Amino acid sequence: MVVACAAPSRVCRVSGSDGQVGGQEETINRRMRVTDENDLAPRLREWLARLPEEAVPIPYQQAAEALGLTPPRTIQRVALALEALMREDVAAGRPMIAALVVSRRGDLPRQGFFELAVELGRFPADPALHEAAYRQELARVMAER
Repeated sequence: MVVACAAPSRVCRVSGSDGQVGGQEETINRRMRVTDENDLAPRLREWLARLPEEAVPIPYQQAAEALGLTPPRTIQRVALALEALMREDVAAGRPMIAALVVSRRGDLPRQGFFELAVELGRFPADPALHEAAYRQELARVMAER
């Protein structure tokens, strides 16, 4: 059996001793995607931490592009990585670096950010207080950069 992976895309082809591409190709591709998904949060944290102050906040799509994500579900994958970062930051008592990523339709994160921030005890339950809590969190993140 021979496994050949094309570098940037990480697409692998598995061929048997007869040189034919076998059904294992999809299994390896699926495993590689899972591995890539598992390292999104640390890669995203590193990238967000290096952004210059004048460049933030950034939209979800820009984060997806910086991570090299391709459809489908690019924004969903960014959101999942951001949720992982939020959980890590709250557990460690740090400001939530996820506050640096906002919706392209405004200057606030998407609703899932607020829901998780409430669940984690970082934001008050009253939605009327979410924007102010977000602004304070963003200021904390910026102060620690």
